[in-house]
Order: sequence, then C-alpha cells, then structure tokens
Amino acid sequence: MPLSDLQIRKAKQRDKPYRIGDGLGLYLTIKPSGSKLWHFRYQFMGREKILSLGTYPILSLAKARAKRDEAKKNLAEGIDPSVQKKLDKISAETKARMTFKDVADEYYENLVDRGLAPATLRKKRWHIEDLAKQLHTRPIDQITAAELLHLLKPIERSGRRETAKKLRATISAIFRLAMVTMRAPADPSAALKDALLPPIVKGRAAITDEKKFGDLLKRLDEYTGWPVIPAAMKFQILTCTRPGETRGAKKQEFDLDNRTWTIPAERMKMRREHKVPLSRQAFDIVMENWSKFEQIELLFPSLISTKKWLSENAFNTVLRRLGYSGEEVTAHGFRVTASTILNERQYNPDVIEAVLAHQDTNAIRRTYNRSTYWDQRVKLMQEWADLVDEFRRH
Repeated sequence: MPLSDLQIRKAKQRDKPYRIGDGLGLYLTIKPSGSKLWHFRYQFMGREKILSLGTYPILSLAKARAKRDEAKKNLAEGIDPSVQKKLDKISAETKARMTFKDVADEYYENLVDRGLAPATLRKKRWHIEDLAKQLHTRPIDQITAAELLHLLKPIERSGRRETAKKLRATISAIFRLAMVTMRAPADPSAALKDALLPPIVKGRAAITDEKKFGDLLKRLDEYTGWPVIPAAMKFQILTCTRPGETRGAKKQEFDLDNRTWTIPAERMKMRREHKVPLSRQAFDIVMENWSKFEQIELLFPSLISTKKWLSENAFNTVLRRLGYSGEEVTAHGFRVTASTILNERQYNPDVIEAVLAHQDTNAIRRTYNRSTYWDQRVKLMQEWADLVDEFRRH
C-alpha cells in the first residue's frame, strides 16, 4: 500500500533499522538515529541493486517517487540507474568548474603530475597566467575562434611568432581537456592553424669553422673570471650536452670507476635517461672540480651558493665577455659545432645522433641504436676531445 506523508512523519526510530515500502521498489529506511532515507530496489542484468535517492524530508515523498520513476525509465532504456547517478554527479561537478582558468589549472596540474621539466612548467604557467589572462573568467564553452585570434594576433605582430604558436598549442591542449570532461563541444583553436604566420626559424648561433672554434677555446683558456664557469663550459663542449644538463650535474650521477656520467630523465629534453662516456679530458675536469665535502652535491656550483646551479645566462655571459655576440655563438650552439665538425669529418651520423641524445623517430631503430652504439660513442667522445685539443693548439 502506498505511503502517505502522515505515515512517514509518524514513523518512529527503533533499536534496529527498518523499512516501510511505498511500492514499485521504493521504500524508506528509518535508522535508530531517527534519520529517514529513501531507497529504490531494482534488478539489472540479473542482479539486485539498491539506489540511494536522498533523505526525508529534504526529499519529499512526491520527489522520491519522481526519482524512482526516472530510474525505472532508465531501466527500460537499458541504463543502470546507479551508473547514471554517478555520471550525473561527475557532470554536475565538472560543470561547476566551467571557466577557462578552471580547466587551465587542471591541465597544469596534470603536467606537474607527469613530471615535466621545471623550465617547461614555467613556460606553461606563463602562457596560462600572463598571456591568456583575458580568458580566465570566460566560460570555456563560450570562447570562439575569433576571440582566440584577437588574443594571439597582437603577440604575433610584436614579432613573437614562436610565442603565438606555442600559446595556441597550450590553449588547444586545455580545450582538449575541456572536451573529454564534457565542458566544451570542440577546440576553437584548431581553426587558427593557418591563420597565424609561421615562426621565423633561427638555428642556434654557433661557430662551425675549426680554426675559429680553436680561437674561442684559446680565449676560454685565458678567461680570468670565476673558474668554475669556464670549466663547466669546457665540460659541456667535451660531452656534447646541453647547458642545463651540465649546470645541473651532481656528483652522485658519476661513476668514477667506469668513467661515465648518467644524466637523469627529468633533466633531459626528451625525458629519457642519457649515459655519457667520459673522455680522458672530460674526466680530468670532473676530478678537478670534485668537492671533497659530501654536502656539496653539484659538480659546478654557483659562486653565490654551493646548493645553487650556475645561472642560466652564466655561459653566454662569459662568451660576451670574450667578445662574441649572440649572433655569433651561444652555449647551446656548442652542440651544433660538434655535430657539424664531426659530420664533416665523416663520422657515423647515427653515432653522432646518439651522442647528442637525439631520439630516432623510428621506435625499433631507437631501441637498436641505444643498445649497440655504446662502444662507438666511447671511441667518438675520446676522438672528439682529442680534436678539441688539436683545435686549441692551432
């Protein structure tokens, strides 16, 4: 027999929970505490299940019946009401975070959880917090391609084409997250791919002439400033690594017995551990800069603090003091120097690429190359170090 509000109000608590039914699977559970909870009992795929609907009197008898009828409608359509309830909850929670900034913050948290490099995270945060600031309070499902173009074009016109391109890519990734969480129907930034001018590609400024490179090495030997910096620069040249990889080198990464340096994945551009064989000359630099104090972890610590890296501009500042402009050479360009000279001298291009930690786009070749080029890399790194000495002498 169907319930009435009067019966429900008069229902008293007992020592144990008990139920009073309304019919068609709907019933009210009265707990010893006196709380009254609506439930709907049903069968789905041959299994009995119970769906919690809410608490009386917040959920009235009429509303409880309406929820039961909605659940029965789902069952008739082959939908499990319990699953639908979870989906509705997810949808409601998601829709409560609908602004561009809400989704952008979630996107950034995902990048942090994936362990992206600090430099990459800083750029993404700059894109979100500064460059895309005018989008922060906008409902993400209302942002149009025209609005994004209005944001990106002034950046492009200021000469920062690469920045505009990368900002569009960040915005696109944020919209893709919004799409999979059902907060945006599409990615409006996709329409802008051909609306922005392509970046002007500039290679790393580098000296590739052997004689001119020898002159640079001689000037570096004569540098009279803080000695750790030229030592680190020479080590970078000999190991063909990136400036950040060298500046962050820690003593624990070195195997002195086997004369190897293992750079952890988090400091590598491709997020993959890279093992470097040390030439005799590179090993000498390691030993000359090895601190006997255990608390000093860095091989090339800053002058300001032994716990801090050399600054990001330290190497380039030395190059400027040696008389080289930014158009002539940069610290990043030392890898270009090594690659160019070694290729011109007919060394195996695959071994050179392995030395530079460049990732082969072919997964099978990539695995093969990593497993077979170690001996060749050991030989090449020593020959490169000997060439560097030769350039310095002539």
